[in-house]
Amino acid sequence: MRRIHRARRDWAADIGLLLFAACFAVVTAQSVPVPEEQGAAWRTVDRAVGGVGCAALLLRRRWPVPLAVALLLAATETHYLAGPAMVAVFTVAATRPWRSTAWVAALAFAPLPVFLWRLPELPEDRAGSALTYFALIAGAIGWGLFRRSRRQLIASLRERAELAEAEAELRAERARREAREEIAREMHDVLGHRLSLLTVHAGALEFNARAPRAEIARVAGVIRESAHRALRDLRDIIGVLRAGTAEGERPHPELADLARLVAEARAAGGPIELTGPPDGPAPPPMVGRTAYRIVQEALINARKHAPGAAVAVRVTGSPADGLTVDVHSAPPQQPAPTPGVDLAKGGGQGLIGLAERARLAGGRLTAGPVAGGFQVRAWLPWPVADTVSAPGGGEERRPV
Repeated sequence: MRRIHRARRDWAADIGLLLFAACFAVVTAQSVPVPEEQGAAWRTVDRAVGGVGCAALLLRRRWPVPLAVALLLAATETHYLAGPAMVAVFTVAATRPWRSTAWVAALAFAPLPVFLWRLPELPEDRAGSALTYFALIAGAIGWGLFRRSRRQLIASLRERAELAEAEAELRAERARREAREEIAREMHDVLGHRLSLLTVHAGALEFNARAPRAEIARVAGVIRESAHRALRDLRDIIGVLRAGTAEGERPHPELADLARLVAEARAAGGPIELTGPPDGPAPPPMVGRTAYRIVQEALINARKHAPGAAVAVRVTGSPADGLTVDVHSAPPQQPAPTPGVDLAKGGGQGLIGLAERARLAGGRLTAGPVAGGFQVRAWLPWPVADTVSAPGGGEERRPV
């Protein structure tokens, strides 16, 4: 048998309904007509049955439907069970399925057609008492249905709130994951660039071990500076991870930093020609940063696979046409001085990451061998800005 565990609130509700049924029977007893043939003994039995019916309401949570059926059948013979019957049908309507409620309601109103047929023959006081009984039963069922609908609505709202909270947590987790992936890409790009410079210069020292002392000192200084910058960049990125700095607060390279990037690559050896960036307004930060990373990765690949080869970097575009990045490297002029370990990345993963970066920015990237070398070409959208009137009569450009 299933046990019903009641909280204090449930006990308070059960006792309150029991007292309501008892008080209803006592208060309305004087207004109910009693046939003359019923004596004092019948009244005593009637009150005793009413007391048992009120006490039986404590079982309304365990057996709501059988209790309601029993009280409805007995209430046709005794007035003192009218209150318990009302509470019982209310419980069924508030807690049981629609089908059970419909059957109990049909049982409660089954005598109504017969009563209406005999209504002209009944005394006025008995007719009024019966009509009041049916009206109270209907009100109890209606109130129970209202309570059930309200409870279902509250449960639905609570479920929606829980689903919304779960979705918010999923969105927050997705945002954290995207932030971690962005930081990982930044670490890969920054450290790959620095370590590739270290590899090139260290390989040059190993390849030219008998170079003049001044040249060795210069290259060692470049190695030390590159290592220092790599450690500084790594410290900055780890600081972002520890402090949880927002995306917009982290310093990121822009398209204007391409000149500095190309200068560092020239210092590592190999002729590099830069054309652009275009004059005029700068592209949005995400577009500029993506273009910078594409050029950076292409220069790293050129240093690894075509050391000493000429590289042409061309960045063109406008807000109407978008931004085009074209990096073309000539065939290698000499073998790589330090074959073996790839410190920047595993084979081909860098270009795959760049293609993903371009896709996230709304653009596209292609890379592959061409006549006379290797080419990386990317197109990135450049959102057009709206021109609006600024305070003071000037114009202000606002990105769409």
